[in-house]
Amino acid sequence: MPTPGRRYAGADEHTRLMVRIARMYHEQGLRQADIASELHVSQPRVSRLLKRAVEAGIVRTTVSEPTGVFTDLESRLEKDFGLVEAVVVDAGGDDEIRALGSAAASYLETTLIGGDRIGISSWSSSLLAAVDSLRPFTTQVASTVVQLVGGVGESRVQVEATRLLTGLANATGAEPIFLPAPGLLGSVAARDSLMADASVLTVASHWPQLTMALVGIGTTEPSPLLASSGNAIADADQEALRGVGAVGDVCLRYFDADGEPVRTEFDERVIGISPEALRAIPRRIAVAGGARKLPAVRAALTGGWVNVLITDVDSARALVGDE
Repeated sequence: MPTPGRRYAGADEHTRLMVRIARMYHEQGLRQADIASELHVSQPRVSRLLKRAVEAGIVRTTVSEPTGVFTDLESRLEKDFGLVEAVVVDAGGDDEIRALGSAAASYLETTLIGGDRIGISSWSSSLLAAVDSLRPFTTQVASTVVQLVGGVGESRVQVEATRLLTGLANATGAEPIFLPAPGLLGSVAARDSLMADASVLTVASHWPQLTMALVGIGTTEPSPLLASSGNAIADADQEALRGVGAVGDVCLRYFDADGEPVRTEFDERVIGISPEALRAIPRRIAVAGGARKLPAVRAALTGGWVNVLITDVDSARALVGDE
């Protein structure tokens, strides 16, 4: 039987060897086989001692975020709002929309791997910036790109909605499917008539099969692009929406501060995907930021309208309470 003193001496030698191996591997960059040869121990023993060094806290791994990377902030957004993923970008004094668009393009380039059926909103400057920044894929990564809300409008501006759809389709190798209608009609009867048209029904039949949606988040005041499209919301409609508590929209479907859909006559005049069908799409990516949109973005996250958010660092900090 070894004496107690001998046992402690053995434990000290074991620890000393473990620390030495850890330094040789992590600090000097030696391979396990070279360490085993130099110390005259087996390579499996080197591997075991490296693992035990981690378990004993002798080796601790730390990750240092470089400037412009916000993984901790992204993780907090994901936890607080139940997101699948958050992407936070620092515009760094540059054009905010361009920065968001570039971040969205990079996200798509790394996450589109083939087989997606994509729905896309029609009137969003942030999405236009994303598509403009998107590099064409070398292989087909989507089968269809489908409009989620009517893209017909004033001819000078309608070209932007068309460019949004065709640009994404061309980059991904997908078939573009246009919704041949305005996003908003003047009466419920006109909307019901157009929704029954065969060409519109054909587009609508694609919505339940979508695997991904790419959308912006709006407020009760229309964006300059939407306002100039001929699909602008009249002052009376804006007042009615605010009167029932609306703070924002996705694809012209408005919701209150809790993210709950608001039901007004306006909702019945929209040519586009329903709130229920939209929120059933597995991956719903929003590109949105800026102080003006903060209440709408928060409500959209709370209500589960989107589950992937690409936003700016100031908005992200405000959303998690780090203003």
